[in-house]
Amino acid sequence: MKKTMGSLAAIAGVFAIAGSAHAFSPENVECIAPANPGGGWDFTCRSVGKILYDLKLVPEPVKVTNMPGGGGGVAFGYVVGKRNDDANLLVAASTATTSRLATNQFAGLTADQVRWVASLGADFGVIAVSKDAPYKNLGDLMAAVKADPDKIAFGGGSAVGGWDHLKILIVAKAAGITDARSVKYVSFNSGGKALTQLLGNHVQAVTGDVSEIKGQLAAGNVRALAVLSPERLSTDPDIPTAREQGFDAIGANWRGFYLPKDVSDDVHQSWGKIMAKLYESEDWKKAMEANGLAPFYNGGAQFDDFVRQNIADIEQLSKDVGLLK
Repeated sequence: MKKTMGSLAAIAGVFAIAGSAHAFSPENVECIAPANPGGGWDFTCRSVGKILYDLKLVPEPVKVTNMPGGGGGVAFGYVVGKRNDDANLLVAASTATTSRLATNQFAGLTADQVRWVASLGADFGVIAVSKDAPYKNLGDLMAAVKADPDKIAFGGGSAVGGWDHLKILIVAKAAGITDARSVKYVSFNSGGKALTQLLGNHVQAVTGDVSEIKGQLAAGNVRALAVLSPERLSTDPDIPTAREQGFDAIGANWRGFYLPKDVSDDVHQSWGKIMAKLYESEDWKKAMEANGLAPFYNGGAQFDDFVRQNIADIEQLSKDVGLLK
């Protein structure tokens, strides 16, 4: 998957585009998290919403609305059908969003039906088990999958074919498992729900993102077997990478926002400027570090191009593992 890392030049470009006088000023901003509380989209809305208000980039606290269903499809369809010109509506998005668009899981809806604002960070994938699980490393777990796939269920916060599902398939492919359909995956409405099922011993492992397991990891309730990053994360240096354990598996989940399609160019550019200011703030840098996010900025036309390439890459991966024809 191509990664378009942010730069000061790119951010400066956003400011240049949005530097002229604008009539738009956000008010009564709402952020839709397309999942239950506790997952990555919920984190995105709540953390960014708080910082937007703390920095006085918006005049009132941001209202967060959880709208689970269809792996984000319910929220996507709601925005397209009922809020398509709401300038004060943000919707949390991520690689999970583009993976579902790539695999046609949003009932014919497409990336062109919304306006992409910016990505503000990347959350690397992680494979975790409960603290009492017999699997001490990723090799142990994948050996168990090979020996008896029916006995190992992976829980995740995306639908079948979504990003959490694709992450474990990336690992399985690196482990030499040729039949992607033999890997048992159970879909939940959020990463938080998947973790609850893991702690209740209803699934044997979870495939999620680092930010989703932070709380349970700190509490000692789960053990992270591998992070799907090229190198160990400075924020979580004790989690080994899949690569260092012999599995060439990388999975980065960008986090950002989209707007309704029919907002004006002025609104789109103004939100881009606001997000660029937030990205450069010390508050956001601290939030990224505290939640295991890596710097990953895209904005404006560059982000449109990135989203389309992201969808094309995931579509190809889905074909490679037999989820799409």
